[in-house]
Amino acid sequence: MLLSVIIPVYNEEKTLPLLLERVLAVPVQKEVVLVDDGSQDGTRDLLKSLEKPGIRVFLQDRNYGKGAAIRRGIQEAVGDVIIIQDADLEYDPNEYPKLLSPILDGRADVVYGSRFAGGECHRVLYFWHSVGNKFLTMLSNMFTNLNLTDMETCYKVMKKEVALSFKIEENRFGMEPEITAKIAKGKWRIYEVGISYSGRTYEEGKKIGWKDGVRAIICILKYNLFR
Repeated sequence: MLLSVIIPVYNEEKTLPLLLERVLAVPVQKEVVLVDDGSQDGTRDLLKSLEKPGIRVFLQDRNYGKGAAIRRGIQEAVGDVIIIQDADLEYDPNEYPKLLSPILDGRADVVYGSRFAGGECHRVLYFWHSVGNKFLTMLSNMFTNLNLTDMETCYKVMKKEVALSFKIEENRFGMEPEITAKIAKGKWRIYEVGISYSGRTYEEGKKIGWKDGVRAIICILKYNLFR
């Protein structure tokens, strides 16, 4: 099995080298697909120096959004299984084996890494972010009839055939509820695994905001009721 690690990148010059080091250290056969979404710091120059066999770099001509970068990454991926990995060190690549286990065992087609399930460690940060995440997950579940605990998680792992069964339309963070709605409609076998989470503050570079929460609500309605 070949794992395609899709890493959307936007202004992550400071965190990308360490993140890539951690990804490469995971004892799983893999390729790394880095998609730069129009970075304006030194990330693009850094990416050029990182490209080598097993690490492929693709540059978007401008900043379209995380969803657009992931869409490009899926198009370019050649692995049997795909995992989405943020470049900001909030999610730990050492948990890949745990996330892949239900797929490798033949039990699942899709695995979500949940920040709200299990007993793994979490950095304590924003109360209203956690409330918002749980509300959006509950609203999504009401329409998909799934019992996920973390619809908004970055760690979505899926067989390549699942990823190719739909097209991501949302360019920004609205792709999270969109992907979930389309996976639910596909009747794929979904598992959830508890993961650790080292969230960062806005001062440290966190990008998602309240407008993305509003868009997520719109996307939950759009992709569950009108698609």
